[in-house]
Amino acid sequence: MAQRQLHLGAFMRPVSIHTAWWRYPGAFPDANFNFAHLKRFVQTLERGKFDAFFMADHLAVLNMPVQALKRSGTVTSFDPLVLLPALAAVTERIGLIATGSTTFNQPYDLARKFASLDALSNGRAGWNIVTTSNPDSALNFSMDEHMQHGDRYRRAREFYDVVTGLWDSFADDAFIRDPESGIFFDPEKMHVLNHKGENFSVRGPLNIARPPQGWPVIVQAGASDAGRQLAAETAEMVFAAGGSIESARAFYADVKGRMQQIGRDPEHLKILPGALVIVGETMEEAQAKKQQLDSLVHPDSGLASLSVALGCDASGFELDAPLPDIPETNDSKSSRERVIELAKRKNFTVRQLAQYVGGYAGQSFVGTPASIADEMEAWLETRACDGFNVMFPTVPTGLDEFVDMVVPELQRRGLFRKDYEGTTLREHLGLPRPANRFFA
Repeated sequence: MAQRQLHLGAFMRPVSIHTAWWRYPGAFPDANFNFAHLKRFVQTLERGKFDAFFMADHLAVLNMPVQALKRSGTVTSFDPLVLLPALAAVTERIGLIATGSTTFNQPYDLARKFASLDALSNGRAGWNIVTTSNPDSALNFSMDEHMQHGDRYRRAREFYDVVTGLWDSFADDAFIRDPESGIFFDPEKMHVLNHKGENFSVRGPLNIARPPQGWPVIVQAGASDAGRQLAAETAEMVFAAGGSIESARAFYADVKGRMQQIGRDPEHLKILPGALVIVGETMEEAQAKKQQLDSLVHPDSGLASLSVALGCDASGFELDAPLPDIPETNDSKSSRERVIELAKRKNFTVRQLAQYVGGYAGQSFVGTPASIADEMEAWLETRACDGFNVMFPTVPTGLDEFVDMVVPELQRRGLFRKDYEGTTLREHLGLPRPANRFFA
């Protein structure tokens, strides 16, 4: 049997997940909103043969106390669907994945934008379907309160059906463009969707040709039961939560098992957990980098991040006591459960938990290129993942070190490509081009 190979995405939010990334010595503090820096980063990733650059989106600024907000490097960043077309123009192979909320967008508009990105990039686009857990986002979209968790996922499922139906508006050969006959396209190869559902009424067709990939790659990130089911039914890549390798194996088996139950090929979904990677020439050097980075997290940021993760106000918690019982919330359920489990597993006080969550509380690989490759290989070979969405502690240093130190080690072991074999994101991931549901 051929050796399994890792898939690597770069989750850059757009630059780093760690709260203190912009304070680290040598970092580019303005990187979130500096196109020259972002261009450099994505070209470095392409040099490292990454499958994709993965950009999250934020639809609210006032989602934490101002004392913490003033210390956050994510207050300003580009709209992903404005930035990624610009990055498409300065790259050739790397995939470009953007988050698009199903709660705060309309299907026709989002279908058009992602079809355009796929065409502009010659088949490198991916859509990360999110329902948006942050309740503060609702206040920016003429809503007094956030949509309930179950309602968001029902809307997301219908949203997916509408968007993919719109992408299939035209057969691949619908556009004749024959100057002699004067026929630009064949109306027999155009489908009018006429969707009428619980949440949406969309006539169609989409006013853009079918995307080069058929559909941009469908990405999903929810870990709740509803999120797992949505992934099993629709996703082609899952951005999975970190955690123990045992929990990752259970998640992997659960989602792929759900796919089999509904008749989907499990190989047509790639599960990539997020992993913060800090690399050093020695283990001691890598750990020192991690400690220095965590030391730059201000207490204001720690408690605010904990509040967001738990979906409740943690500012009044007793700092040197264990985490109290946390009530149910309408926010991200998987995030809340992950943090509660972490506090129990590590026996953290609120103070310790806030410092940990305030930096980055998810899966981390801290070590030498060899030790990091060992861990990644173990996850891959034991079916805990199909690869990783790598997060860098700071930029440019953390990114450069991964590409220049870890990637060569993975390549030497035969775990990662030495060059791109295809040109589209689907080809990088080994995913089939979906058939048009309306035209053979």
